[in-house]
Amino acid sequence: MLKELVDTLYERNILEKDELTLLIRSGEGDDEVLRLICEAALQTKLRIYGKGIFLRALIEFTNHCKNSCRYCGIRKENRKVRRYRLSPEQILNCSRNAWENGYRTVVLQGGEDVWFTTPRIVDLIGRIKEACPGMAVTLSIGERSGEEYAEFFAAGVDRFLLRHETTSESVYRRMHPGMSFSNRFRCLKDLKAIGFQTGAGFIVGLDEETPSRLADELLFLKALDADMVGIGPLVPHPDTPLAGYEKGSIRTTLLMIALTRLLLPDTLLPVSTAFNTLTTNGWQMGFDAGANVLMPVLTPADERKAYEIYKDKQNVDSMELNRIYERIQQTGSEVDPGRGDRKYFTGVRT
Repeated sequence: MLKELVDTLYERNILEKDELTLLIRSGEGDDEVLRLICEAALQTKLRIYGKGIFLRALIEFTNHCKNSCRYCGIRKENRKVRRYRLSPEQILNCSRNAWENGYRTVVLQGGEDVWFTTPRIVDLIGRIKEACPGMAVTLSIGERSGEEYAEFFAAGVDRFLLRHETTSESVYRRMHPGMSFSNRFRCLKDLKAIGFQTGAGFIVGLDEETPSRLADELLFLKALDADMVGIGPLVPHPDTPLAGYEKGSIRTTLLMIALTRLLLPDTLLPVSTAFNTLTTNGWQMGFDAGANVLMPVLTPADERKAYEIYKDKQNVDSMELNRIYERIQQTGSEVDPGRGDRKYFTGVRT
């Protein structure tokens, strides 16, 4: 029966919640079921994207944040963090360096920093687009109004990543003091409606995790038709309220990656830094389970360690291209040098 469910998911890209829950429960405990799911996910990726892995140059441009997320090392209450904020000129220079070294996507990621107002972001995007012809820009800067998102899109932003973190309202409220569960999902709805390639995703290992709730996470991503999906295990930071929590399961994270590929065959699916931090062969495992994106870091060295969402991040320098190419080839994959848009994206901008 389990193999039949995997075959059905491979062929139809959807299951009923109780069926998906059964696969998750079985995949968490049965090596053969996990193998079947990962093999089906890999075949799905190969059918649509081939062996290509897309690279994104990641610039972590500020670790200032107004929020108090209980799992995050750069939460505003953490007084041990050395705060930094790259200037627009520094961000532009990093983007130009990425473009000159062959990257065709840059990801600007930061805490929810009130200094970076919408006019400042819009001006920066215009300068990047002018200096880096053909460069796709992804923003990951948290919650804004629909009007602000529309301004970013008009300025040339191609993609926006906003992980929903959990579909459980009670867990969301507990993990995100002072934040609104409904506003998070309003943001994702606005981003899709405006025409962004929109990314969501969740943390493996938060409170009240069950196969049924994990099925809810996956089915939400399916209903959203997420263009990008970021899934990573919880890595507890010692200077947060979750210090001492158990780390998220590598096995469950791998299972979620594979099932996401089967539910959303052409989505863009990275091997997260958190996943790679908890295992020595994260790239190989992720690629074999259907992942097709890597985000090497271009944050200047002096600031890189201060962007400490969790401890001991296993970053890969985006300028070490020869090493990156070799490591990807060793996994049986190859670098795709393009922008890496979602294969069948049908939004306003392609």
